[in-house]
Amino acid sequence: MSLSVAVAGASGYAGGEVLRLLAAHPDVTITTVTAHSNAGQPLIQVQPHLRSLAHLTLVETTPENLSGHDVVFVALPHGKSGELTEHLGDDTLVIDCGADHRLTDEADWAKYYGGEFYGAWTYGLPELPLRAGGRQRDNLLGAKRIAVPGCNVTAITLGLAPGIQSEVIRSDDLVAVLAVGTSGAGKSLKTHLLASEIHGSAAPYAVGGSHRHNPEIRQNLTAAGGEGVSVSFTPVLVPMSRGILATSTAVLQPGVSAADVRAAWQLTYAHEPFVHLLPEGEFPKTADVLGSNSTLIGLAVDEAADRVVVISAIDNLVKGTAGAAVQSMNLALGLPETTGLPMDGVAP
Repeated sequence: MSLSVAVAGASGYAGGEVLRLLAAHPDVTITTVTAHSNAGQPLIQVQPHLRSLAHLTLVETTPENLSGHDVVFVALPHGKSGELTEHLGDDTLVIDCGADHRLTDEADWAKYYGGEFYGAWTYGLPELPLRAGGRQRDNLLGAKRIAVPGCNVTAITLGLAPGIQSEVIRSDDLVAVLAVGTSGAGKSLKTHLLASEIHGSAAPYAVGGSHRHNPEIRQNLTAAGGEGVSVSFTPVLVPMSRGILATSTAVLQPGVSAADVRAAWQLTYAHEPFVHLLPEGEFPKTADVLGSNSTLIGLAVDEAADRVVVISAIDNLVKGTAGAAVQSMNLALGLPETTGLPMDGVAP
C-alpha cells in the first residue's frame, strides 16, 4: 500500500530535493505540494527538473491542505515550521527539514534564532553514535515527529563524532572550516549570491561563532560523549551550487597513535550504508558525492600539531537535508533504510 505524502515549501531547493528523491521511492505517492508566493502555479513551472511530477499544482501552505496525509515533509524557513506543524494530527509522520525542532536547549534557540521555542523532536541523523552505545537510528524507529539536522552540522558531526565517542580526541578544542555551496543559502534572491558576485570568489560568513548551526554541533558531539564541547566553526561560501567540504581538526588524547585514530573511524562506520571512510592517504571531493546520500571521509594525523584532521564531503541538499529526511522516514516507518536513496553520485 502506497503512503500519501505532502511536501510544504515545495518551491524551494530543499523541498524540491525532497520531491526528487520521493519521486523514485517505491512506497510513497506524492499527493500535495504547497508553497507561499508560488501557490496556484504548476509545480513544473518552478521546479522544471521534476518532469515526473508535472501533474501537480502548488497550493497554499495551510494545516488544512497538509492534513490527512500519512507523511508530511516541511521545508520552510525557521519560525514557520513550528507554527504550522502544531496543527497536524498525531497519526501523521511529520518531518521538519528546518531548524524549529532541532535544539533541546531553549536558551540556545533564543540566542541563535529567537522567537517562539517549539521544542525538540526526534533527531534525524541515524549514524550519530551515542554516548551510551548504539546509534541515533534506534530512536527513529516508530517516531512520529522528526527534526532533520542542519547541513553544516551533518558534515562536522559525522566527521568528528567517532573520535569523540571512542575518546581518541579531545572535545574541548575543535576547529572546522567548511567550503559551502550557494544552495545552502536557499532560493530567495540575495545580492551576494548573484553569479557576478560569487563567481571566482570565496567569502567567509557568520565568522566568530555566530552561525546558527553552532549549538546544534555542540549538542550532537555532547550526545556522542563529548565533555565541555567547544567548536570554532567558520563556513566559507564558494562558487559551486551544491556541496560541503568540511575540514575539521581536534587535539589527540595523550598516547593515541595514528593507528588508534583510523581504527576508531573504521569501527564506527564499518556497517553504515551512507558513510564511507576512504583508504589511508585519500581525501574526498564534493564532486564525488554530487546528487548522492553518501558521506565520504578522509582522515590524517598531523603529528607536528598533535591533531587529527578529518575531511568530510556531502551534498548539502541530499545527505545534508532531503536525503536525511527520507532516510529518517524509512526508519520511522519500518522500511529498509536505504529505500529510494542514491548511494552513487553524478559525474562529471
